[in-house]
Amino acid sequence: MTTIKDVARVAGVSVASVSRVLNNGPKVSKATIEKVTKVMQALNYSPNANARALVTQKSTTLGVVIPDLVDPFFASLAQGVEQVARQKNMQLLLSTGLVSAETERQAINLLIERRCEVMVVHSKKLSDQSLIELANKVPGLVLIDRYIEQIAQRCVWLDNLEGGKIAARHLLALEHKNFACISSKYQIDDPLLRLKGFQDELKSTGVMINAELIEFGEPTLQGGEIAAQNLLASGKSFSALFVYNDAMAIGAISTLEDNGFKVPSDISVLGFDDVLLSRYSRPKLSTLNYPVEQMAMQAANIGIELVSKQPTNTNNNNCKHIPRLVKRESTSFKVN
Repeated sequence: MTTIKDVARVAGVSVASVSRVLNNGPKVSKATIEKVTKVMQALNYSPNANARALVTQKSTTLGVVIPDLVDPFFASLAQGVEQVARQKNMQLLLSTGLVSAETERQAINLLIERRCEVMVVHSKKLSDQSLIELANKVPGLVLIDRYIEQIAQRCVWLDNLEGGKIAARHLLALEHKNFACISSKYQIDDPLLRLKGFQDELKSTGVMINAELIEFGEPTLQGGEIAAQNLLASGKSFSALFVYNDAMAIGAISTLEDNGFKVPSDISVLGFDDVLLSRYSRPKLSTLNYPVEQMAMQAANIGIELVSKQPTNTNNNNCKHIPRLVKRESTSFKVN
């Protein structure tokens, strides 16, 4: 493997001169830059990112912690961080937390061991205090989809409570009166707040959901299928179904259609997240848009700004985001 010493020897300059060329240092002549650059290309030399970080005292890596690699929602989150990494010529390091406090901490520690000073963290199981302590330890740690008042300037988050209310208002406007819900089985903020917002908004109009018409399951296609089967097995009628995320909603639609119900003429179905699949399901899924990719880019830029103390081109003033209703084909007026 070619080293910086090899480049210096072939170019006939000192190692310090090669280092200054690599790091755009001062007091290096144009001729030296050209000579060293040609030698690096001839020797196919690629500078080691960690070594450069030691010399420049600047992080060259951008980390991201997500629960898993399968869910398209988290793939979009990682993609947003990757876009910023490419723009800033930084390496992307990805680690998974698996919705477990222990694994989330391990994932963050792994990035710290790799000298990662900038990281976007999706954590649902670590306590507020643990995350505050980690934020004090890692200069560019930014939380996404989590709000902690003590480190509010490091949080980019979605108002899930308001999202549930928007969902209820949409279905009420379509004159539905009998509602069912499918939520995630995980006891974390997102599903709890979405369901609470939905129920609170209905309650404000005098509508209550039968407890037998609220199902919980894995936040996956199969989880939605099974939850919808349980709803139908209850024998209780409903004309509108609000679902925790798009994957579960599409799985639920499959079960409803398999059992002779037409969506939306018999039952309207509303999802949440607006992942790519929702635009290609049949019928196309009405949902609430969660701008996770844009939020991830914002979070990454905030982290870089915290470390470099240099302003970015991203608007970091509004870190609270509101879901946007996307009307497609899976919701309609209730047919009497």
